[in-house]
Amino acid sequence: MRSKDRISYFYDGDVGSVYFGPNHPMKPHRLCMTHHLVLSYELHKKMEIYRPHKAYPVELAQFHSEDYIEFLHRITPETQHLFTNELEKYNLGDDCPVFDNLFEFCQIYAGGTIDAARRLNNQLCDIAINWAGGLHHAKKCGASGFCYMNDLVLGILELLKYHARVLYIDIDVHHGDGVEEAFYFTDRVMTVSFHKYGDKFFPGTGDVKEIGEREGKYYAINVPLKDGIDDSSFTRLFKTIIAKVVETYLPGVIVLQCGADSLAGDRLGCFNLSIDGHSECVRFVKKFNLPLLVTGGGGYTKENVARCWAVETGALLDTELPNEIPDNEYIKYFAPDYSLKIPNGNLENLNSKSYLGTIKMQVFENLRCIQHAPSVQMQEVPPDFYIPDFDEDEQNPDERVDQHTQDKQIQRDDEYYEGDNDNDQSMDDA
Repeated sequence: MRSKDRISYFYDGDVGSVYFGPNHPMKPHRLCMTHHLVLSYELHKKMEIYRPHKAYPVELAQFHSEDYIEFLHRITPETQHLFTNELEKYNLGDDCPVFDNLFEFCQIYAGGTIDAARRLNNQLCDIAINWAGGLHHAKKCGASGFCYMNDLVLGILELLKYHARVLYIDIDVHHGDGVEEAFYFTDRVMTVSFHKYGDKFFPGTGDVKEIGEREGKYYAINVPLKDGIDDSSFTRLFKTIIAKVVETYLPGVIVLQCGADSLAGDRLGCFNLSIDGHSECVRFVKKFNLPLLVTGGGGYTKENVARCWAVETGALLDTELPNEIPDNEYIKYFAPDYSLKIPNGNLENLNSKSYLGTIKMQVFENLRCIQHAPSVQMQEVPPDFYIPDFDEDEQNPDERVDQHTQDKQIQRDDEYYEGDNDNDQSMDDA
C-alpha cells in the first residue's frame, strides 16, 4: 500500500464559462459548480491544484487530423454560414454546435488530460483528476456526441510513452466509442465500457460482440446494459469484470472516465445509479494502487454531476464528505435540501440476473482468449512536446499578449484556489 496518494487536480475556470446554446443539454457550467463544491469541502487543501496548459495544435494532431484541427481553430459562429460543406464533413451542427471560444475550450480540457498523463508519467503524482475531460465520442476527423477533441485518446497516447499497457474504463451511460475505435487494433490499450445498448440509444455501438480486431482482438470489452440498472447489479458486475481484467491484462496505468449521465434522474440517461453506487466504482479502481487518471464525461442534470464528482474527488482522497453541502457560490442550485444525496430513480430494472450472467460469461470467455498480458519492446521514450520560447522583443508590440492571457498559458505550481484568491470568485453564473 502507498502511504498516502499524491493527487494532482486540474482546473481552469474559463472552461466552465463557455455556452453550447440555449437548448443544448451540455452545460460546462457544471464544472464551476463541481469546483466550488471541492473548495467548500476544503478538498483543495489535500491536493495540488494546477491550471492546465492549453494544448497546442501539434499536440492535438497526435490523434486528430490537421485539417479538422485547423477548421475548429478558424470557425466562429459569425462565419459558420460560409462553410456548410465543412460543417457537414466534420459533423458540426445541432449536437456539436459552433460557439464562441470553442477552440480554446478544446485546448483547455485536452490540455488538462495531457498534463495529467505527463505528471503520472513523471511520477509526480499517483492520481490525476481532470473533471473537464472525458469527451470520449470525438473521432480522428470529426466531432460527435458533444465532443470535439478526444482528450482521453491524447492522454492515453501520452501514457503509452512510459507504459506497456494502459487500461481504459468507462462508466458513462453512453458507449466510449471514440476511445475504443482509436485503439481497436492494438493490444497495448484495453478498453472496457459499461453502457446502455439498444433501442437506438446513442451512439449505437458497444455490443458485447465488439471485441477488437487484428492485434487488438479480445482487447476491447463491452458490457451492454438495459434501462434501469441499479447500484447492486451494476457494482457487482463492475467489480467482477474489472478484477478479472486487471488480473489478466496487468496494466501499468488506468484511465477512468466517470461520466455522470449514468446517475438516476439524468436528463439524457436511463440508469438508476445513486452517487454511492457510481462512486463505489471509483473506490474499487483506486484500490488496485496503480497510477490513475480520472476524468469526467457526460452528465446533464448539472447539480447532480457536481455532487457526484465532488464525492468522487473525496473518494480519491479517502475523505468521506458530510451530506450537508457547505455554503458556496452555487449553493442555490442544491435547493431545497442542500444535501449530496440525490433522489432514487424509479425506472424498472430491465437487466435480469440471467441477462447479466450471460454478459459476464461472454466477457470472461473473451478474457480467457488472452493467454497472458502482451509484452512490449519499449523503445527510448520520446520527449514531451518541445514548446518554443517566444522572444518578446521580436514580437510586434501591438500583438503582445496581455498579462492575464500569459498567466492563463502557464502551468503554475503555486496555483491554489482558495478564499479571496480564487479566480472564479467574480464569475457570474452562466
